[in-house]
Amino acid sequence: MIKKLDKLIIKAFVGPFVTVFFLTLMVLVMQYFWLWIDDFVGKGLSMGVILEFVWYQTVVLVPMALPLAVLLSSLMTFGNLGESMELVAIKSSGVSLLRFMRPTFVVSLFICGIAFLFSNNIIPVAILKSQTLLADIVWAKPSFDIKEGEFYDKIDGFSIKVGKKEADSIVHDVIIYERGYNNYLQDNFTVAKSGIMRTSADKRFMEFQLKDGWRYQERGNQLSTNTEFIRIKFDEYNKLFDISSLGLRQRTSDSVNKDNFRMLSLRQLSHDIDSLEKGIAIFSKRVQRDVFSVFPFFQNMDSGYQQMKVVLPKSIKKFDQLIADSAKMFVNQKAASFVAAATLNTEIAASEFADKRKELRMYQIEWHKKITLSIACLVLFLIGAPLGSIIRKGGIGSSLVFAVIFFMFFYFFNSTGEKYAREGVLSPIAGVWLATILLTPVGIFLTYKAMHDSQLFNKEFYFRMSKKLKTLMHR
Repeated sequence: MIKKLDKLIIKAFVGPFVTVFFLTLMVLVMQYFWLWIDDFVGKGLSMGVILEFVWYQTVVLVPMALPLAVLLSSLMTFGNLGESMELVAIKSSGVSLLRFMRPTFVVSLFICGIAFLFSNNIIPVAILKSQTLLADIVWAKPSFDIKEGEFYDKIDGFSIKVGKKEADSIVHDVIIYERGYNNYLQDNFTVAKSGIMRTSADKRFMEFQLKDGWRYQERGNQLSTNTEFIRIKFDEYNKLFDISSLGLRQRTSDSVNKDNFRMLSLRQLSHDIDSLEKGIAIFSKRVQRDVFSVFPFFQNMDSGYQQMKVVLPKSIKKFDQLIADSAKMFVNQKAASFVAAATLNTEIAASEFADKRKELRMYQIEWHKKITLSIACLVLFLIGAPLGSIIRKGGIGSSLVFAVIFFMFFYFFNSTGEKYAREGVLSPIAGVWLATILLTPVGIFLTYKAMHDSQLFNKEFYFRMSKKLKTLMHR
């Protein structure tokens, strides 16, 4: 049954949690959105498309914002209660710290459940839609996306380079490569010293009004040696490019990316992991057959084959003595060809096996991440709550400093462990759970210290300890 004390603590915790959660989520979304700002600007995107992408990305970042919100809000809650001496009054009435932490612990468990449901059911759909929409946005080419000194090859059949761009759409040192078709043996290209680049009113065409340049063409038949080289000097030349297909007009179907491991639920990942493991087991047997298939004796081998010990006469010191001199060159060449073929088959099989193992690791990593991101809320609560009761500082100042420090540790160990798991240095379990394994003892240690009224972060305590140490050293 919920008591007044539990209501007090829950009320003190929920307010900061909601505020910090939305602030953290907004910062993460803006940071991610800023990475792709260059691909959004100049696309002619509607506000609806931009808001849709922001909404999907907001949902994707919820599990990342929850742990930090739990850590900071628990620090603020217990720090405020400690600073206002409410924590001391509650302890003096016989209520232990663990009993005091119980309601917020239950709330943290509830948040863990919400985080898991998001990771397993909602986030795969959000990732699928956001990545599909992002790909459409990135590949939606604006008419003026041509950068100085770089070839722009997004218009089918053309590659355009502009040396310098000025105001009023004036361009200099223009080079246009045009793919040769039919009777054109080579790609045609046009060079011009200057020109004007603009789009039509209906956004369907991009027009280059080139000045003072040359156009080069080569005609002929590939079956004939007679070719015709054409060089045209022009003072003005207009070139139109159809860009109607480059805008964000048709959205890609979500089914294109639905088999990506990041877009699967826990049940789907388990099914795919089982299939991959069975495929690797079958692959091992197939590799043995492919590698040894180049040797003639492989056809005569059976499961009961045992290696026989061959006893050579004492006069025979080397195997070469059993081969006639006239056949040695042939035998050596044949053996070298067998070894080369077996080596090639082994390298191909090793590369394919490494790819299969890497794919399996990626699925296993994603399976564990759906659990660890939710458990991280509980781990960081076990750090934030006792830490707040130890430092006894309210407000967002000192709480934010400690929260950022511990979250940086969590993020560093989580990213490092995941990276090592992807590279095969650590197993998927050890890599993904590395941050949880390292920070859980820290939470238990801080809880123990908080239960015994530790002065772990008291400056006066360390000042007294230093004075005693100096006294002992001078004796």
